[in-house]
Amino acid sequence: MIDTIQNIEEISKKLKERAIFEGFTIAGIASIPGSSRIKLRTNALERWLSNNHHAEMKWMEAERRKDISSLLEDAKSILSVGFSYISSHNNENKNNLFKVAKFSQGEDYHKVIYKKLKNIGKWINLEIPDCKWKICVDTSPLLEKAWAEESGIGWIGKNSNLINTKNGSWFTLGFLILTKDLIPDEPHQSLCGKCDICIEHCPTKAIVEPFVINSDLCIAYHTIESREKTIPKKIEENLDGWVAGCDICQDVCPWNKSVPYNNNSETAPKEWIKNLNIESLNWDDKTWKENLKGTTLKRIKPWMWKRNMQANLKNKKIKS
Repeated sequence: MIDTIQNIEEISKKLKERAIFEGFTIAGIASIPGSSRIKLRTNALERWLSNNHHAEMKWMEAERRKDISSLLEDAKSILSVGFSYISSHNNENKNNLFKVAKFSQGEDYHKVIYKKLKNIGKWINLEIPDCKWKICVDTSPLLEKAWAEESGIGWIGKNSNLINTKNGSWFTLGFLILTKDLIPDEPHQSLCGKCDICIEHCPTKAIVEPFVINSDLCIAYHTIESREKTIPKKIEENLDGWVAGCDICQDVCPWNKSVPYNNNSETAPKEWIKNLNIESLNWDDKTWKENLKGTTLKRIKPWMWKRNMQANLKNKKIKS
């Protein structure tokens, strides 16, 4: 049982150490309801939604996203973790024609993170038996990047990605909401400074102002989320090979220039991704289903893959 400051400090430290032991790259703790920046981030979300920058992603409108206590009654603390997915094999497309965002090239990160967080939950059951907990990944209605920033594991960059000084932005997030007061880490301060490289390099100008993404102008949105039969001309003209997501604003970020790789089996790119080519247009739905199994890319339906590939081919001269 936690009943003294010393015990609280010790269990808070052990919890973060356990997260690293389970395979997370970074871990931090925030107290609920958090500092004033949570309110500022919530207001920013409301402005983003009111400007319809979320396009057809209606799930972003969930009211529960603005109130973490609605996810777990009597919530007191939150553990934020980052799972690094950058691999030295990420750019091994043997045909160098179609590009797939790095976050999605390996195993489905939702399942990977959930499993690791569940292991931490089992550890909590033993170490803090009177603490209830709830797992959240990015499918949960949580203001995730704001809480990760509040937990001190990084800051929200001008490209809206969470950035860490050592690991850049090449990591996905996971959370454990807890019903115990723990020692919070210092919220992270923004270190983007005057740098606007991500804004300058976005070919469709989707970063309409620092920290604000207009989804209707975003290549990642149109290749992953949009269910329209065709891709808008402005997006199509700037695809440059992207058929599933887009890494441009991360590739150019100075904080991503010297990031340690995580070359484990969970992040290793699937062979079919490295071999994606024009012939892939002839795959039937069964082949697509088999390839997409166990990846986060199954969100992109077979007809969408073909749509994205064909849109790229319109703007490339393919050598026979």
